[in-house]
Amino acid sequence: MAARRVHLPPERIFEARAALTEEARHYLRDVLRLSPGDPVELFDGRGTAWEARVEPGFEGLALGARRAAAPGGPSIHLLFALAKGEKCDLVVQKATELGAARLVPFAAERSVVVLDASKGAERAERWRRIAEEAARQCGRADVPEVAAPASLAAALAAVPEGFRLLALHGEGGRPLAALGLEGAPGLAAVVGPEGGLTAEELAACRQAGALAASLGPRTLRAETAAIAVVALLQGLVGDLR
Repeated sequence: MAARRVHLPPERIFEARAALTEEARHYLRDVLRLSPGDPVELFDGRGTAWEARVEPGFEGLALGARRAAAPGGPSIHLLFALAKGEKCDLVVQKATELGAARLVPFAAERSVVVLDASKGAERAERWRRIAEEAARQCGRADVPEVAAPASLAAALAAVPEGFRLLALHGEGGRPLAALGLEGAPGLAAVVGPEGGLTAEELAACRQAGALAASLGPRTLRAETAAIAVVALLQGLVGDLR
């Protein structure tokens, strides 16, 4: 049976016990239908997990052995264009399962969806909940950071110094395996919307130091390309090797 897991923020975790939130209490008591004394795995979203048992009254968890996350490959950031419907939900869910460390939605010139600051913040909160649930289900002890939607310029500016930046572009892009990605402390991949990045957006990526990359001969939907690039990068230099 898969471990029954629950996420709590670090500020609710102490030396020998953790205080449950109302949401976590509802999940353990009413969704999983656990009883006091039942074992669970607690994770803090920062890379650490504990063996734990439900306390009487469901006020908290008694903590046991601590488990730090196993070291993985380079940190992978995914910069993906806003898309309509639930496509972004899917990208966040699957990129989390595949181990992406940071997810950055951006408004591309060809994006159909346009979000103002308020709507963008609401959507980002939804995506953070999806990322937390995906991390719980796949066994991650950390939860990827999900940024609020921004412009491509802002998304590129937030890529950490020293990361290898890639821009997916079918025409003229080189296979990921040919880009010499080994040894980079982190990787950031830019995936455009349906129709791809515009010439101006590609120029902005190049100016930021991006290499043009290709996923092969097939025309992929934007959400498929976003998920595929994380999987391929993990297979090349990450923890799917």
